[in-house]
Amino acid sequence: MAANGIFMLSSPEIWFSVVPGVGRTGLFNQHFIRDIGILYIFIGGGFVYGALNPAYRLFLWTSATLWLTCHAIFHYLEVMTGICSPSYLITEFPAVTLPAVIGVIATLYALGSHRRNLAQHNK
Repeated sequence: MAANGIFMLSSPEIWFSVVPGVGRTGLFNQHFIRDIGILYIFIGGGFVYGALNPAYRLFLWTSATLWLTCHAIFHYLEVMTGICSPSYLITEFPAVTLPAVIGVIATLYALGSHRRNLAQHNK
């Protein structure tokens, strides 16, 4: 995530031309790409910081996963309303849906760990 964000910030034109499906959803917009790049840096940083600091893990991973999941749902809604063709779901799966799925799995793991820690401290 963070690496993609850095790529978006440093080379938005190249990012736009090499990421599958991006050019089909609209015209190149350097400002928008860099805005989203900043978001991806924060999301990636949140996952890394949460992995290294369990006390913050649940909050950071839940926050990041919430955005990733809403982003994926938005893409599905674009297909359901006819804005994009169903082929977009396949093309965008690795960059849109898969991160959301991984985030949900990681967040559920963090929630389980958090609950186990609370149970141990309450004994």
